Amino acid sequence: MRVAIPINQRDIKSEVYPSFGRAPYYLMYETNDRTSIFLDNTAALSAGGAGIKAAQLLLDNDVKVIIAPRYGENAAKVLADANVVVYKNIVGSAEDNIKAYENKELNVLADIHSGHHSNGK
Repeated sequence: MRVAIPINQRDIKSEVYPSFGRAPYYLMYETNDRTSIFLDNTAALSAGGAGIKAAQLLLDNDVKVIIAPRYGENAAKVLADANVVVYKNIVGSAEDNIKAYENKELNVLADIHSGHHSNGK
């Protein structure tokens, strides 16, 4: 199974990035063979809709689990519709979070923010 974590640097020891959709990179970790791949987040600099674009990018890369500090309601809908489970990260590196995930120490993320939408006002 492929797990994704938003990170600031292309390093498994990188801290988890505070924003799901605006992270510069994602660590994609394969639980089956314990390999890691780094993916550039092409949505990070989007003027709007970064969360939705990032969610779709991860879906296109067969991600089934995400570990993140928070995410927006639009990304949440896209991910829920695709049956992707999102867990709340712990303080620490991506590597620490992978270990916590494998040890079943993470909780499902319920902190869904309204996002940074422009409603024409």
